[in-house]
Amino acid sequence: MTQLRADIKQLALSVKGFLAEAEGLRLFEIAVASSRQAPCLEIGSYCGKSTIFIAEGCRLSAEHPLFAVDHHRGSAEQQLGQPYFDSELFDHREGVVNTFNHFTRNVRRAALTDWVIPIVADSRRVSRYWPAVKLSLLFIDGGHSEADAFGDFDGWQPHVISGGYLCIHDIFTDPAKGGQAPYHVLEHALATNDWEFVDLVESLGVLRCK
Repeated sequence: MTQLRADIKQLALSVKGFLAEAEGLRLFEIAVASSRQAPCLEIGSYCGKSTIFIAEGCRLSAEHPLFAVDHHRGSAEQQLGQPYFDSELFDHREGVVNTFNHFTRNVRRAALTDWVIPIVADSRRVSRYWPAVKLSLLFIDGGHSEADAFGDFDGWQPHVISGGYLCIHDIFTDPAKGGQAPYHVLEHALATNDWEFVDLVESLGVLRCK
C-alpha cells in the first residue's frame, strides 16, 4: 500500500479544518488509485486540509489533478456570530470571511500547486456549466443545509465515472451528533441504485458508482 509521506501528513493535520486523520488518509488512498483514471473534485476546500490529502494522492499517481471548488466565503455556521466563526479567517477590512489566502498558502507549503486547480465559485453554479470532464472521485463537504448538500450531489454526481467514488463528509445517523443533510444525501444516493456502499470511516461515507 502506498504510504502518505510523514511531512505531508503532519502538514495536512496542522491545517485548519474539520477532517479527522483517518478520514483524510482514506481520501488519500482513494485518490491514489482513482486519479489514474480521471481527475478528482472536492466541494468545500476551506483552508486546504482535504485538498492536501487528495492532491498528494493525485501527485503519486502522476496522472490527473484535483479540482478544488469553494467560494471561500465560509458556510452559514462560520459567519460572524455563528458557532464555527474563526476570527483568524475574517477579513476585517472587507467585513467578510475569506479562506482563500490560507488555502493557497497551505497548498504551496505542500508543494502541490501543480496538482490542484482552484475554482473560486459556488459549486452548484459551476456544475451547471461544467464541461464534459469525467471525475474519478467526488468529495462533498460544502454547505450542510439540505439545499446545499442535495444541490452539490445533483449537480456533480452525473460526472463520476463507473467505478468512481463519491465521498460525503459529516455522515451522522444520530441528529444529536450533527446535521442530517449529508446523511440524507447518502441515503438518497443508495436509493437511486446507481451507487453501492463501500465503507464509513468515522463520519466519511464512501460510495462507488456502479
